[in-house]
Amino acid sequence: MSARVEATGPDARGEAAAWDEEYDFVVVGSGGGGMAAALTAADEGLSVVVVEKGKKYGGSTGISGGGIWVPNNPTLRAEGHDDSRASIRAYLDRLTEGRVPEARLDAYVDHGPAAMELLGKSRWMRFFWVKGYADYHPEYEGGRPLGRSIEALPFDTRKLGVDEKFQRPNSMKGPLGVWITAKDYRDLAMVKRTWRGRWASVVAAWRVSSNVVRRRHMATGGRALVARMRMALKDAGVPLRLRTPMSSLVVDEETNTVTGIVTTHEGKDLRIRARRGVLLATGGFDHNQEMRDQYLPDGGQPIHSAGAVENVGDGILAGQSLGAALDFMDDAWWMPSVHHPAGATIPLVSERCIPPSVIVSGSGHRFTNESSPYVNFVHDQLDGKHVPAWFVMDAKARARYPFAQVLPGMPFPKAFYDNGTIYRADTVAELAALIGVPANALTGTVERFNDFANAGQDTDFGRGDSAYDRYYGDPTLKNPNLDVIDKAPYYAVRIEVGDLGTKGGLVCDEHSRVLREDGSAIRGLYATGNTSAAVMGGEYAGPGATIGPAIVFGYLAARHAAAATQEKPR
Repeated sequence: MSARVEATGPDARGEAAAWDEEYDFVVVGSGGGGMAAALTAADEGLSVVVVEKGKKYGGSTGISGGGIWVPNNPTLRAEGHDDSRASIRAYLDRLTEGRVPEARLDAYVDHGPAAMELLGKSRWMRFFWVKGYADYHPEYEGGRPLGRSIEALPFDTRKLGVDEKFQRPNSMKGPLGVWITAKDYRDLAMVKRTWRGRWASVVAAWRVSSNVVRRRHMATGGRALVARMRMALKDAGVPLRLRTPMSSLVVDEETNTVTGIVTTHEGKDLRIRARRGVLLATGGFDHNQEMRDQYLPDGGQPIHSAGAVENVGDGILAGQSLGAALDFMDDAWWMPSVHHPAGATIPLVSERCIPPSVIVSGSGHRFTNESSPYVNFVHDQLDGKHVPAWFVMDAKARARYPFAQVLPGMPFPKAFYDNGTIYRADTVAELAALIGVPANALTGTVERFNDFANAGQDTDFGRGDSAYDRYYGDPTLKNPNLDVIDKAPYYAVRIEVGDLGTKGGLVCDEHSRVLREDGSAIRGLYATGNTSAAVMGGEYAGPGATIGPAIVFGYLAARHAAAATQEKPR
């Protein structure tokens, strides 16, 4: 975006010739938050369009696990999971530590169920509870060990018709077209350890043959969610324009109101009027190196992001150019990651629960609970300047559990060794020498960890104490997250500071209106998702605590725009 704002005078306002197209509500970005806002606007009777700069729709939602964390949503209530408002607020208050305005938290808690009910009006929007996938801090007041995360039911993307080829792909599709949900993955990870895991592999094999016979293109996780939302948009008659980046916001100088956007499509500028408002749902600044260098802490600046590549801060910069306030710009939805030789970033979620393993700093010592929620893990990594860190495991770990998309028992590809991501040795001391870590320190760390594993309790960092830790652990062990590291060969994997997207963005109120530094609202401008400052503050409530707020505040933006008038502010 070279130009951020285009000003218009009184004569231009309202003249048909000044606009190429006109809608009540214009949504910039086609992730979960943008799509939810568009569906809400259509339900409110507004004319709406979604513009997307990429050649594929779905944003970071489409490449995510697709979880949605919205307490008391209809899917949870149908399962008898009905929380008190006080418990939800107690949990969020503990997480956000007073850093998020109470009105924002209230809006999220009070209107989240209604947002999900609205989505549920569509015949396509169907979900299930990922029972047992705990909140990330179930030990806190209001936390839930059984979790509050829901996920879209698997979906056959052939139903999208011509739109199928324009959907953003993700990594949730397995070999030969096998499709897996979050629960399936947990079970399959134990294929070498439990009968449930073995049965999951039988189900996976059946799915492969079923796909061939029935000619299905099954999607799960974020792809299923986006596909279902796209079908709902089609039913609602909402157009979605690809390869249509916003080049500037249009502001009426007389009323100081955002009245539309300028986009570029097929080499031509297109001026789109927004009679009721513009919603910025363009993601964070994940792939903007200049912004990462300016805002993120040392160690988190290199781009190891799993967010959509189009996320370069467009919406944040556009709002900032109008005087919008920013917050949480020094934080991200951090994720310990492995750099794939082909250039991809591989998030490590279940891997950090592998029992015969530790993660150490350059000094050869553990520095936190390896199985803790990923944002917390990386916060500890950054605070201690442990960049990179090293994931150390033995041959049992490789034989029993998947790691970085490599199946259990399969060798790591040679390219991982060639690029310095993985090292292998016959002893822990030899491994330490290969990665430049003091041998006595690493050997001592492994010996101390083995004592914890034999006792079934980690008295240093409490690994395995939380229900969240245990979700991806090995249920056949005394402590699902602890096992002795004693079988050669030994492996060390370089762990990078990755992320799922950035947390910082435009400060918004409870209606999703973008606010200036003085707290006043920028009339006609809304934001949601990672374009807005995170309602989770520096924390992460549970699986789907990125997509959940994006949906809810997209819904609230559209509702507010629908109720707005076109009168000049007094």
